[in-house]
Amino acid sequence: MSADPDEELIRRVGAGDPAAVQTLVARKLPRILSLAVRMLGDAAEAEDVAQETFVRIWRHASSWRRGNARFDTWIHRVTLNLCYDRLRRRREWVTDDLPDVADPAPLPDAGDETQRIEQALQTIAPRQREAIVLVYYQEMSNIEAAATLEISVDALESLLSRGRRALQMILAKDGVHD
Repeated sequence: MSADPDEELIRRVGAGDPAAVQTLVARKLPRILSLAVRMLGDAAEAEDVAQETFVRIWRHASSWRRGNARFDTWIHRVTLNLCYDRLRRRREWVTDDLPDVADPAPLPDAGDETQRIEQALQTIAPRQREAIVLVYYQEMSNIEAAATLEISVDALESLLSRGRRALQMILAKDGVHD
């Protein structure tokens, strides 16, 4: 395995170097925030997840050691786990109140293809969404994404294939073409 480009920076963060913390946040925050937004579909929740991710880095930086995965793979895994914690809490939230009925009228920005793609992404299976977000939005290689998801490259490619098909079906039904 090649040297981890973040290893020295993490060592400095673990030693309490404030400049290293600022550099790490500047370097990683946009990708972590993007990942969380795409997984959760909610910018405010994504900001909370990103903040918790960096708190965990700060807490564990002094004990982090390069092992089987690069730091970037580890930080993405932490972010995904925090996203799943939030998604589980959403499912477990029980209420006696009935939900409001959605207005069937199209939203003013319903013609925005990007928004429809983002909405479709929220409806596919979570593991398929993870794979698509990591490869297409986070621009990870299949090998890096598979390591982040702790699966084989073949399993990742299967998730990508099923996820693309699911998105195509949803978007074709909604009138969005790729």
